[in-house]
Amino acid sequence: MNPIRLLVADDHTIVREGLVSMLEETGECQVVAQAADGHQAMELALKTCPDVVVTDLSMPRLSGLEVVKRVRAELPNTRTLVLTVHEEDEYILPILRAGAHGFLNKDTSVAELMTAIKTIHAGQSYFGPRAAKVLADRQARGRTLSTDPYESLTARERETFHLVIQGKTTKEIAQILDIGVKTAENHRARMMEKLGLRNTAEVVRFAALRGLLS
Repeated sequence: MNPIRLLVADDHTIVREGLVSMLEETGECQVVAQAADGHQAMELALKTCPDVVVTDLSMPRLSGLEVVKRVRAELPNTRTLVLTVHEEDEYILPILRAGAHGFLNKDTSVAELMTAIKTIHAGQSYFGPRAAKVLADRQARGRTLSTDPYESLTARERETFHLVIQGKTTKEIAQILDIGVKTAENHRARMMEKLGLRNTAEVVRFAALRGLLS
């Protein structure tokens, strides 16, 4: 059987390289790409078309949440598994809403991680105990997961959103996205208008309340 082709994204080098080493040692996976931030993860995912993207939640430039959204939209045959230290509802719910195929806490064993990867690769979902409970509780109450909290934003406006909550100035945003300062200003203004926000503090509060901080 061919190994499962993986992309691993985590901004902590030691964590990422350790994860890659453990996964490849199983003999069941081939890590075709590694990414240190969400933007790089998407670039590499589009180039390599992995079977499964294993991503951290909190990363620079683009969060793991945004990576999940984009992979789902742009690479429908690629599955996503989120690894994070966060198990609070305000983090889990946005991940479920974004359409992740799996969710595990970072303290999981390699054996369970491999089980999750193989389950997801086979077309099913795999959620750790806490995420599964959150999902079951909401289904028991007859409540569906709400839509993406910033679905009205374009891809560029989402990138701008995450850079704003990281404290980047308009000039820095322009440099990071390789666009003009005026264009960055326009993205920022449209993003805030669509979300009904008036200043950076409100953008950060919006992100915090929805588990979108990266």
